[in-house]
Amino acid sequence: MLGCVTEPRTRRRVHPAWFAAGATFLALIGAAAFRSTPGVMVEPLHAEFGWSIGTVSGAIAVNLALFGLTAPFAAALMERFGVRQVVSVALVMVAVGAGLTVFMTASWQLVLLWGVIVGLGTGSMAMALVATVVGRWFVARRGLVSGVLTAANATGQLIFLPVLAHVIEGSGWRAASITVSAAALVVVPIVWFLLRNRPSDVGELPYGGTEADIVEPLRSGAAKLALGTLATAAHNRTFWLLVLGFFICGATTNGLVQSHFIPAAHDHGMPATTAASLLALVGIFDIAGTIFSGWLTDRFDPRILLLAYYTLRGVSLALLVPLFGADVNASMFAFIIFYGLDWVATVPPTLALCRSAFGQRAPIVFGWVFASHQLGAAAAALAAGLVRDALGSYDLAWYGGAVLCGVAAVASIAIRRTPTPTQAPTPTQPAPR
Repeated sequence: MLGCVTEPRTRRRVHPAWFAAGATFLALIGAAAFRSTPGVMVEPLHAEFGWSIGTVSGAIAVNLALFGLTAPFAAALMERFGVRQVVSVALVMVAVGAGLTVFMTASWQLVLLWGVIVGLGTGSMAMALVATVVGRWFVARRGLVSGVLTAANATGQLIFLPVLAHVIEGSGWRAASITVSAAALVVVPIVWFLLRNRPSDVGELPYGGTEADIVEPLRSGAAKLALGTLATAAHNRTFWLLVLGFFICGATTNGLVQSHFIPAAHDHGMPATTAASLLALVGIFDIAGTIFSGWLTDRFDPRILLLAYYTLRGVSLALLVPLFGADVNASMFAFIIFYGLDWVATVPPTLALCRSAFGQRAPIVFGWVFASHQLGAAAAALAAGLVRDALGSYDLAWYGGAVLCGVAAVASIAIRRTPTPTQAPTPTQPAPR
């Protein structure tokens, strides 16, 4: 008697694009580790060395500015030498810069190590890395993956802010610097083995794409490619509106809240560890907000999303000042939750607008747009520190940030609609080799 013969079931294989995305996520967490540090180290450095808040804020400003200005050149270097090579070197730079801060004795050393070396390293793993990986490896799910990778910065903040605050409280800021250095080094082998440069390196097509979606390398010198792309983009009105909006985005997140929320809360009697925990909560809700923003970007007009994000951010900043106090109240929790959801929710729609307007060069164009984000962050970090030194309070800085958000909302809705190609459907079978 013959038994029933069943067809063997084909096991679906995980597309290597997801491994590339996972390695990128971890690299961005490594970069975020040091970028979480400035807010919790302002007071310890001020107490040990007697440096003014403005002096420490100046080093933060250099870090933020280089973090942004490096991005377009890093994107061009990735075209020239490969993604994993650039990211691995960048992680080592972060580890070296963070580790050597334990030996510093003068403020110029703070600027060199914390500002320049770490700024260049983290800048090489900025949002231009997100744009490069998403543009090469994904056709389907681009908005969602952009949101997930953008959330890596928040995840790093979530993991490291409370840890660093407790390390500083128990063992001092030098132990925190060593912790950051070690975290960056741990990520290097993961990136080297999992982050391939292009789908063709493993005989694959982009996820959800066809041969027509393969992005060929731009063969040119990194500086020439980055500057040439800037010269071309500068003639496009959309570019300047995105630059203005992202300048304000950086000013009101990394520059103002991430750099000065903890010392501002400390001014009102709140312990630094409590304030750091609140800022870490921003990271929790930022993960959800950014991923949801990526999902929305796949479905709705990115300009409308940016209008809503900037408007609501401005309202929350305008309401912040009365919420500070020695104890954490429900209204402060509401601010943290809302601001977290809105923190970098702006990235997926901004990246989508870059892709629709600039095509193949979108990662490098986005690198320049992101540079404006960090220049805004640097300007706000320095300005807020000077305001605190001059007036003894951060109040004017918070209200100024609220006004700027209104300007960003207007700039976003003023962007002209650009037709975008129909998104490829989600694949039901693995892409052919």
